[in-house]
Amino acid sequence: MSWINTIPFAAAQGRLRRLYDRVTGPDGNVDNIMLAHSLRPHSMEGHMALYKAVLHHSGNQLPKWLLEVLGVHVSLLNGCDYCVEHHAAGLGRLLGDDERHSRIMAALREGEPERVFGGRELAALRYATQLTGDPSAVSAQTLADLRDAGMDDGEILEVNQVTAYFAYANRTVLGLGVTTEGDVLGLSPNDSDDPLNWTHR
Repeated sequence: MSWINTIPFAAAQGRLRRLYDRVTGPDGNVDNIMLAHSLRPHSMEGHMALYKAVLHHSGNQLPKWLLEVLGVHVSLLNGCDYCVEHHAAGLGRLLGDDERHSRIMAALREGEPERVFGGRELAALRYATQLTGDPSAVSAQTLADLRDAGMDDGEILEVNQVTAYFAYANRTVLGLGVTTEGDVLGLSPNDSDDPLNWTHR
């Protein structure tokens, strides 16, 4: 599950158990990326607060499926199979269209998002590519290009935060050897109106 010791759900006590209770999925399942924080519960709490705010908050204006696309894209760029598997599954649930999901995933895996995206969506993916691979090259003109593609500054901030979050999540997973073994793929805290509801269903 990871290269460091973790505390399983059944052995958790105190603050850690309370946090586990908040992030559980079916049958008390806790995703391994959260288990990896178990020796420092405060970092799990920070991780979940950021994750919920960036991807699953009613204050976001971009569609959740596009935010998931960005997460999959960044995770592919970073070589993070764990996040690709989880968020590709979540994307499939959100789309509810197996054929479209397959086309999107094939285009992302082959590094050709322009096959299935255009306009502001493609501009967002290109920004995420640059921010992930060459962040110091991002400039005011980069953001002007996003505006020209039809994004307002709040939406640009959302793309920025999803890209930055996945840089963090990918490095958490890759740096600790977290695997999907035992995870239930594609679950998410979908009560977007309650930022404190982290339950995965």
